Amino acid sequence: MTRILLDLTIDPAAAERLRGLPGVVVHEPEKSREQVERDPALLRQIDILVAKHPPKNFDDLTSLKLWQLATVGFDHFAHLRLGARPFTVCNARGVFDTGIGEWCAAMLVNLTRDLRGMIRDQEQGKWNRAPGYMQEVRGKIVGIWGYGGLGREAARVAKALGTIVHVLTRRGVGPRLNDFTPPGTGDAHGVLPERVFRAGAECDFLAGLDYLIVALPRTQTTTGLIGETELRALPRTAFVLNPARGPIIQEQALIRALREDWIAGAALDTHYYYPMPPEHPLWRFPHMIMTPHIAGADKSSRFPVLMGELAVENVTRFVQRRPLLNVVSRDELREGYIDPVKYRL
Repeated sequence: MTRILLDLTIDPAAAERLRGLPGVVVHEPEKSREQVERDPALLRQIDILVAKHPPKNFDDLTSLKLWQLATVGFDHFAHLRLGARPFTVCNARGVFDTGIGEWCAAMLVNLTRDLRGMIRDQEQGKWNRAPGYMQEVRGKIVGIWGYGGLGREAARVAKALGTIVHVLTRRGVGPRLNDFTPPGTGDAHGVLPERVFRAGAECDFLAGLDYLIVALPRTQTTTGLIGETELRALPRTAFVLNPARGPIIQEQALIRALREDWIAGAALDTHYYYPMPPEHPLWRFPHMIMTPHIAGADKSSRFPVLMGELAVENVTRFVQRRPLLNVVSRDELREGYIDPVKYRL
């Protein structure tokens, strides 16, 4: 018998399918938005945890074999040292990608057309047909640094806008057929980029871009990866979009890049502080768009449907002893441990 702790609101039809799987017992406590303590006796029986937040008494999950996360990133679970645990971790890659892809599309258009400037003019009743308001995205080069689920959906959306897509990855681009990829999304076969750059060619990659989209997970290696050298390598007309993790770009380097016009502007959905303090200088740059970590759209009507599909699929695969989707490797889990002394969380 496989016992599941479902501490997440998913589509009712998916929950019913989960309960109907042979050899499965689903425990559904009152759902929590934050960490809470659960019955230790129950936790000791659980084989699969489907949850966004681990229980406060996480170590009571002594029989756990699989944690199906409801997030893509896992750096905020650094204190759990998941890389040293005996169970498998699967993330929610593919669930959030369409929302983030739409955010990228919106930012590409808004930055290119300087929508903030147009709104400022509107608020002042000012008729201003400035040349900067009459630009277009089509034909520009979008560079995507990282090519996981987020990067692949960003590439699909960018291609739909008529751009040329360049990608920078550590190992090149190929199929990712063991990722959860809803129909019509992403680039499971790795065929969309016109050019692929590998690690070591960062400056060549950056020098030819009109837009840089950061699509990397936050790890020890990627924290602070983009600094002055990388930002200066971009053309002064380039825009930077970061829907991934704020600290991948060095904070002070980004402030200088905007203040000294190394780049044309930026859009951030992930940040250095939560919440960003109102006195922070990033709020006040005219060609900066700041959104409060909402790109993933986990309050949309699609989230419980997609999360339910992923949970049912992976539980089914687990019971049938088939390969799981979205497995996070031990190396990725260990690399994802961010030392709070060395790296500010």
